[in-house]
Order: sequence, then C-alpha cells, then structure tokens
Amino acid sequence: MVLGWVFEALGLHKRGGFPYRMIATNNTSSGPKFPLGRIVATPAALAALARTGDSAHELLTRNVTGDYGTVCKEDWKANDDAVAHGERVFSAYLLKDGQTKLWVITEADRSSTCILTPDDY
Repeated sequence: MVLGWVFEALGLHKRGGFPYRMIATNNTSSGPKFPLGRIVATPAALAALARTGDSAHELLTRNVTGDYGTVCKEDWKANDDAVAHGERVFSAYLLKDGQTKLWVITEADRSSTCILTPDDY
C-alpha cells in the first residue's frame, strides 16, 4: 500500500501504535494520550499537505497529545471524554495557507487514524 509506505518513510507509522518520534506542540501533556492505530490519509489530504508545506506528523502529534485544533469548546470536551472512555476522537486543523482545513479522526477502537479533508467525509 503506497500510503503506508509514505508514512513509514516519514517515520509516522509503527505497527501497533504511535509515531516513532513525538513532538509536543500547543498541548498540556508531552506524551501520547491514546494509540493512533494504522495511519492513513486521503489523496486530497496528502495533496493539501504538499501544497501548503504542512506536516502530517505535526497534525498527528497534536491530535494524539490532546491538541484538537480548531474544534469548538464542546467538541474539545467531547474529545477529552472520548479519550477517557474509548470513543472516536475528532480534530480539525487549519493549514499554513489560512484557508485549507484538514480533519484527523481516530476510530473508537483505536484501530486507525485518518487524515482527510472535510469534503472527503
């Protein structure tokens, strides 16, 4: 699978869990709060990252360390509850161009995390 190879080459995928290297940015905890599972991304999300020069690694790190991006206060609390109770985690991030938004969704069973555009949903 090409996407899996891309993420392995970037050091983002490790069987059974977390990225190889974690970077704490804008979060209250320096470590991962939950496993990401298999990391995948849609072609549109990969194109957006390439176009803006943003890093999938940074978005995944923010998601897994509890920085859920631009979600509203209620969704932020829902994500904190989801982490505590094993439910789906939804994050939204505005890319460097100030216009493009990407979502990062980690499934409730922690089997996978997907980076996608809102249109992909």
